[in-house]
Amino acid sequence: MSEGQVGDSLLFLTDEQLRQGIEAMFFAYRGFTAGPDHLLEGTGYGRAHHRALHFIARAPGMNVNRLLAILGVTKQSLNRVLRTLIADEMVESRIGRADKRERHLYLTEKGAALEGQLSDAQRKWMRDAYRKAGPDAVAGFRQVLEALMDSDIRKSYNALREAGA
Repeated sequence: MSEGQVGDSLLFLTDEQLRQGIEAMFFAYRGFTAGPDHLLEGTGYGRAHHRALHFIARAPGMNVNRLLAILGVTKQSLNRVLRTLIADEMVESRIGRADKRERHLYLTEKGAALEGQLSDAQRKWMRDAYRKAGPDAVAGFRQVLEALMDSDIRKSYNALREAGA
């Protein structure tokens, strides 16, 4: 089958094939989050804390508004998560130099250690899956994931990638 024929055949997926893809995403996400969930058991932290730690680690010094945009959550929800992480000395909030109203976020040594454990679990999971699937599947998987993003989400994703964070 030529490349054009493969692309054309993908345009005519059955409802059953789409359902299987949706279910595979649900179960893959469950696998992707299992390691970190296990590490977080008994800590009082959940996936929202993990996501905040992840993105603060990726872009140290980001302000709260940028983190809000990346996570796509309400200010109230993020404040609840950040209050806990700051109180537990996982995250440090520093006043902006140029704008005193801004709060810039940094992981503490303790926060970096936890984030490292959580990310290590997910990197291992992703590395193993990528190795099993092979380079062509990895490239196709990324294309599918990017195609699933709406334009606002894609803007946040691209901005994070372009910033090198």
